[in-house]
Amino acid sequence: METVWHILWHSLLDSLKLLPFLFLTYLLMELLEHKAGERIERAITRGGRVGPFVGGVLGLLPQCGFSTAAAGLFAGRVVTVGTLLAVFLSTSDEMLAIFIGAAMPARIIFTVLGIKLAVAVLFGFLADLLFAKWGQIGQVSDLCEREGCHCEQGVWRSALRHTVKIFLFVLLVNLLLGAVLELVGAERLAAAMNGVPVLGVAASALVGLIPNCAASVAVASLYTKGLISAGAMLAGLLTGAGAGLLVLFRTNRRLRDNLAFALALFLIGALVGTLIDLTGLGAWLGL
Repeated sequence: METVWHILWHSLLDSLKLLPFLFLTYLLMELLEHKAGERIERAITRGGRVGPFVGGVLGLLPQCGFSTAAAGLFAGRVVTVGTLLAVFLSTSDEMLAIFIGAAMPARIIFTVLGIKLAVAVLFGFLADLLFAKWGQIGQVSDLCEREGCHCEQGVWRSALRHTVKIFLFVLLVNLLLGAVLELVGAERLAAAMNGVPVLGVAASALVGLIPNCAASVAVASLYTKGLISAGAMLAGLLTGAGAGLLVLFRTNRRLRDNLAFALALFLIGALVGTLIDLTGLGAWLGL
């Protein structure tokens, strides 16, 4: 019974952390669509050229909600695919808290953050260059129509309706994932990641894709205990975007694009992690 309450409590806390981000995201989108009009959307479009850099920097902030906001904004075509990718790659969720709590040297923490930012910005700009049409901005109304936002009731009530719907969906998934992670345990995760080096990195990247803040906690904790390599740690933290992927799949109607995005995220994380381990770059950087 205690385990059940533990899962319920932590799932609720993880979900509640996202509420302000979700509400502010949908409020912004409602204002863009119904109050500010084309003038502000054009300004955001121009700012989208440097979006991957801005997204990469903001993603480094120690929280697990900005990725959900970026996913919602992308679904409404307010930000580009490169900006969303940069946010997801740089998002650290609970990594900083775990590293600081484990008394990791500041040099290591800043090195990890620097690598995540560099990877996020590089692949973010590359994505915008290669997939310009996919990242096209200016279709906020599409999301409003799909979600049945009842905009005639006012932007505040409409934003609240969006927020509640996504929150309940996230809470349900968090409950399911919490139960699975509680049954699997950290030691089994470590065993799955510590076999063949390349497979270990890939396994860590897959763990990072779990749409829950617990994924970054698991990866960061295993690294602080010396149970996984620097490459595996970076692979898991690069793909770990909290509930961002979950919100993307819930709000973006094109399933094929969502799957392609998740695959790209996994491949980037696995590639960087493998290079870090096989080239000895991790040891050279002191990781």
